[in-house]
Amino acid sequence: MDTPSAGLGSPVRRCTSAAYEGQRFSIDTNILVYSIDKDAGSKHEQTRDLVDALADRDCVLTLQAVAEFFHAVTRKDKMPEDEAAAMVHDWMELFPVTTADARTLNPAIQLKNEHGFAFWDAMLVEAARAAGVTRLLTEDMQDGRTIGVLRLENPFKEGFELGLD
Repeated sequence: MDTPSAGLGSPVRRCTSAAYEGQRFSIDTNILVYSIDKDAGSKHEQTRDLVDALADRDCVLTLQAVAEFFHAVTRKDKMPEDEAAAMVHDWMELFPVTTADARTLNPAIQLKNEHGFAFWDAMLVEAARAAGVTRLLTEDMQDGRTIGVLRLENPFKEGFELGLD
């Protein structure tokens, strides 16, 4: 079943399989960057496979993660601007995109002040939470931490399983 997204254009896809019911994924900036960075070795291959696997699942991207991706890869000369823009466009076609809004600001400030998150990480977490994300895949945040129903997970940690089989 499709429902309107919390952000731009595309509807948010809902899982229909009982095995996936209740799981909604999102991917942090660093995972997106590794997915195109051939110099990242095994992290490149792992994240490329991860993004491919999530393309057929209930996964939303935050506009913040996609924008940070563009900024990071063009600033670090990982991709020319036109290729980075094309990648962003492709992801925005493939995945629904959600944005932070006025309702996410106060909870993000609270997350920063009370739980030690960097401000922009807190904004990304709260935008994902507002979109119903239950699993945020990230290397840089507090692995295993649960905020409401959202769980932060490091896909590079030993024992990590996406759980889609």
